[in-house]
Amino acid sequence: MAVIHLATLVPGKLELLQAWVPTQPWATGLDTTALELAGAYRFDDPAGEVGTETFLLRTGEGTVLQVPVTYRAQPLADADLVGTTEHSVLGHRFVYDGPTDPVYAAALSSALLTGTPQAELEYQTPDGPEVREPTARVHTDGALGTLSGPPADAEVTVTTEGTTTVLRTDGGELVLLRVLGGPEEGSVAGPVLRGTWAGQDAPALLALAR
Repeated sequence: MAVIHLATLVPGKLELLQAWVPTQPWATGLDTTALELAGAYRFDDPAGEVGTETFLLRTGEGTVLQVPVTYRAQPLADADLVGTTEHSVLGHRFVYDGPTDPVYAAALSSALLTGTPQAELEYQTPDGPEVREPTARVHTDGALGTLSGPPADAEVTVTTEGTTTVLRTDGGELVLLRVLGGPEEGSVAGPVLRGTWAGQDAPALLALAR
């Protein structure tokens, strides 16, 4: 369960991403001048310290981009900083590119290899906790079920390969699609993560393990 505070963020999440995404090599050639939110989903951090959230952003030409981020109270060495924001409840927050944060890498691996589901959302409201439906639903096909992902402090090498981000660990590779609907959609085998959101009824390929 992801516990979420109803709060004001300055700058807002989408504002941070609208500034950061156009600078990324996997977004080259796309119309990123007016990114819109298509949906979002979260994974749990078992330690309860790091927030993880993956945004699905629609470009001007209708292409959907996948942008995972993590939220931390303290800076993280060697991770790629998206920006910082002031959270009206939690204070100063550091926002990182998810694949470069070991907690996100462990969460993605756990989803692909063991079928760990996405986090359900519990909002803290003045009237008490309120469970809300995520704006994107994800599921794993072909999870191996018996393997565990890398620990949250495992060494992960992250590289950009075209419109994908590849996370390499001692146990193999995780491939995160940054631009959805590409050639990977028809050439996958093994554990895959797929998702649906408003306007996307057919499950779209989001990530795979190899």
